[in-house]
Amino acid sequence: MTENTPLPRKPGRPPKVDRQHTDTRQALIRCGVEVLTEQAFTATGIDGILKRVGVPKGSFYHYFASKDAFGRAVLDSYADYFARRLDRWLLDEALSPLERLAGFVQHSRASMARHGFRRGCLVGNMGQEVSMLPAGYREHLESIFVSWQSRLAQCLEAAKADGELPAGADCAELAAYFWIGWEGAVLRARLVQSDAPLNTFIAGFLRGLPR
Repeated sequence: MTENTPLPRKPGRPPKVDRQHTDTRQALIRCGVEVLTEQAFTATGIDGILKRVGVPKGSFYHYFASKDAFGRAVLDSYADYFARRLDRWLLDEALSPLERLAGFVQHSRASMARHGFRRGCLVGNMGQEVSMLPAGYREHLESIFVSWQSRLAQCLEAAKADGELPAGADCAELAAYFWIGWEGAVLRARLVQSDAPLNTFIAGFLRGLPR
């Protein structure tokens, strides 16, 4: 056996992987989510994120091909997290469908208050600066909103099946209306640093549901 001949791997032992690279990449994405729920993507410097995570300056391109690629990874991570959060509430069969929606709203209010109303919706934040983002972001952001609307529409369909909504209710339209209004309420809550806009919106949405 020569010096360059690889040693045989013992049976049953998985090959080693570069966990440090994966862990650092995920830490950068998590930091990106925290930062971009508070400020614009176009105004965010990569150096600041590297400093917060403790990654040497100049190492960014070891983990991401570009700032654009980093932004997309952060966006996908947030979208996946939020989809799981929605599913946790909107698929909870221990509650009635409309109680599930109210639970999601209550949880969101508490989350915003916990962070002093500094953090908003990352997808909504990026949507406000979409004209300055690289090509492809517009379609990607809209596809995420459509996914959220689909989840809520399914919950509202369950409400219709349970008799909480009339048989003729257009659940897809109601879901689209909810997300358009909710994103505006989140923006206003950050502005006034209060959950009052969230309360106003959900009260109006529930009152306006067809009976």
